[in-house]
Amino acid sequence: MRLDDLSHADAWGPEKIVTVSDTRTGMRGVLVIDNTARGMGKGGTRMGPALTVTEVARLARVMTWKWAAVDLFFGGAKAGVRFDPASADKEAVLRAFARALSSEVPEEYVFGLDMGLTEHDAAVIQDELGARGAAVGSPSEVGGVPYDQWGVTGYGVAEAVDEAVRRDGADLHGARVVVQGFGAVGAAAAERLHELGARVVAVSTAEGALHAPDGLDVPALLQARSQWGDALVHHVDGSRPLAAGEELTLPADVLIPAARQDVVDVAAARDLSASVVVEGANLALTPKAQAVLAERGVSVVPDFIANAGGVVAAAYAMEARSSVFPVEPGPIRAAVSERLRANTLHVLEEAARGALTSHEAARHLAERRVRTAMEIRGRVRSS
Repeated sequence: MRLDDLSHADAWGPEKIVTVSDTRTGMRGVLVIDNTARGMGKGGTRMGPALTVTEVARLARVMTWKWAAVDLFFGGAKAGVRFDPASADKEAVLRAFARALSSEVPEEYVFGLDMGLTEHDAAVIQDELGARGAAVGSPSEVGGVPYDQWGVTGYGVAEAVDEAVRRDGADLHGARVVVQGFGAVGAAAAERLHELGARVVAVSTAEGALHAPDGLDVPALLQARSQWGDALVHHVDGSRPLAAGEELTLPADVLIPAARQDVVDVAAARDLSASVVVEGANLALTPKAQAVLAERGVSVVPDFIANAGGVVAAAYAMEARSSVFPVEPGPIRAAVSERLRANTLHVLEEAARGALTSHEAARHLAERRVRTAMEIRGRVRSS
């Protein structure tokens, strides 16, 4: 995670980049606090063997826009550890990371869940720092709000899909949907879309992809995922295996890239057939791909609009840290649906009116709110 220049800094942030390490465990980690004009830094914590400072800084910026877009008063931040989450030493490394950031947590940052971490890991962080308030997303049995287990982010992605399809004058019932990435977000999105009557015709994991033109058996996929994880693609009947990435350009009405960043490049943007693209993963579309899709008239719901269900749930979890009463998923899902549907419609309408890409329209919305907060706090000159 080499940081050899200050290219990450601009008028918005980041305000602080903290890199930490531990020789004994081999832990190498980073915390990026991007912008706190609207509140303390909050964002998930990820773990991966190829993690970089740049990756975490980009994601921290997404969190700044995401909190502002849903109009909740936290600032953008993100943390990450360069380590293989499948390693038997994961817990030792995670505990070392938490200790190394004890000066920042929980006053300036609260750990959350992202790629490579689970509800159990959130509980481990709380245990290491001796503070329930050090992390959110822990199991309900220890007073947490397990929003990954409840599938809140994916639920919100599906709600955004439904709103975007309706806005285009179509019907989600029977619509063909491709879900790239069948992890916590993609699986929950597929489950909700199945409830809404859509046909999930393809899914993918790190081990491959499956395609069934008439629709996959979503309940069977969910069961296979619980048993096999990413290897589910080798254990599901009634579908055709595909090479990874091939699912992006299959005949479909809706594409949900819910895997990693930058998976939809210019070539994929030119070739995909979906009329609606909803980013389940952060930064799934490259900037050039966004422009291509706008030129083609494809309705695109940006990441920090579509997958903001997780931050709505995280806001509930932040409040629950000091409460002895359990939180139920129903009110959270209702809040997610209301906010994400409204934002989806607003951004698509603004993009159409202003000849903007939907990402530009979404950023304008978020930037206005952050800029106003910065001016009120005296961090910039009033315009």
